Amino acid sequence: MPVDLKEYDPGPFFDEMMARKNRARPLAKELIGLFRKMGNGELAARQDAADLAIREMGITFTVYNETEGMIDRNWPFDIVPRIIDRKEWGHVEAGLKQRVTALNLFINDLYQDQKIVKDGVFPAEVLAESKNFRPQCIGVKPPLGVWAHICGSDLVRDHDGTLRVLEDNLRVPSGVSYMLENRLVTKRVFPELFETYAPLPVNDYPTQLYEMLAALSPRSVKRPCIAVLTPGIFNSAYFEHAYLAMQMGAELVEGRDLFVDEDDGVYMRTVSGPKRVDVIYRRIDDEFMDPKAFREDSLLGVPGLLRAWMARKVGLANAPGAGVADDKVVYAFVPEIIRYYLDEEPVIPNVPTYRCMYPQERRYVLDHLDELVVKPANESGGYGMLIGPRATKAQRKTFAKLIRNNPRNYIAQPTLGISTVPTVVGQGLEPRHVDLRPFILSGREVSVTTGGLTRVALRKGSLVVNSSQGGGSKDTWIVDSS
Repeated sequence: MPVDLKEYDPGPFFDEMMARKNRARPLAKELIGLFRKMGNGELAARQDAADLAIREMGITFTVYNETEGMIDRNWPFDIVPRIIDRKEWGHVEAGLKQRVTALNLFINDLYQDQKIVKDGVFPAEVLAESKNFRPQCIGVKPPLGVWAHICGSDLVRDHDGTLRVLEDNLRVPSGVSYMLENRLVTKRVFPELFETYAPLPVNDYPTQLYEMLAALSPRSVKRPCIAVLTPGIFNSAYFEHAYLAMQMGAELVEGRDLFVDEDDGVYMRTVSGPKRVDVIYRRIDDEFMDPKAFREDSLLGVPGLLRAWMARKVGLANAPGAGVADDKVVYAFVPEIIRYYLDEEPVIPNVPTYRCMYPQERRYVLDHLDELVVKPANESGGYGMLIGPRATKAQRKTFAKLIRNNPRNYIAQPTLGISTVPTVVGQGLEPRHVDLRPFILSGREVSVTTGGLTRVALRKGSLVVNSSQGGGSKDTWIVDSS
């Protein structure tokens, strides 16, 4: 029995593949046509084949369970790709480059003259209460003037099809390894479609990452020594740390593998003796990276690493202090930041956002908690939020108190009806909500991945796409419409 799409109904939401019931959008016609020829059993069999490939390839992520501790799970993956027109992607690419350029200028200004604060464009109180502003970095001018070398900005498409930026991740953004592995698995599952669609490749990312990191080397050597600094095997993104190190031919190290000598050089301990390290791609938060500069109790970092970076004896990506722009309250000011530094209008709009630090906007939020999503400034992974329409009266009352006690720490946004994509459920297809995380590299040039990590809320009706809370992912295809 063929896959039946006559009952496929995304409801009021914009669907990326289906224009309406049983009618595919132009870019998706070939794919939907394949599904119509395919029996339910074959669709399920292809999903099973993808799941088997993921197990065989060892693609995992780690979650913390209160009763069982750290658990390794197979990466949840849906075989139906998300398809985006190349012309639209050109617009997205331009918007992301604009955004990360402005954010790097903003971070640099905060650690230099703070002109944006003095000019009254960015509130002094937001900076004063920033959890990720590092006074130790004041006056530092990093190589190439770049602080956030790797950025992952989350995009959502709203009910009318408009793509918007939901948030920016500039500390240690994760997920790019899954973007790369998703493509390999999809090629196994739908090899026939790659001739028809020819999606733009993503497999050049490790090379681009390596070249960007190599440009940060303080030494002029043919092949600088690059290390990926991981917190260790119990970190939720350890698979990615190991994967990227392997793909780049870089060293995978923990803090205990490195030391800083009296001349501020960074060295790796090896069986052959110390080896000089030129660039570190750190996957450790600022506060844990150097117990001499930040948290004294950290066992994950390298004593003296900040000093070595400031002495320009080692390159660090992302630079310490870049997280000052990874703040949901700062996100609300990004349109003003773009206008201030670039004298341009934002190419990609933000999601409408209420800043609880302002009395008028706070009053609106408190009066409409049953309609809004409330987010704290520095939580991630979908944690610490209030989804108003699904919250209890007691939960809304608790959040109202939190907002009144610390208004600077909260923003609120409308409950978005984010777009859907057909997803395998049992032996058929059902709509599930998605977002998209492209990755932007900033070095001598700025480059954007051709697509990104499409995350999908696998639970029916859920808007939460994070893998730690029941989400999964899809391959993302950027294709020519002609």
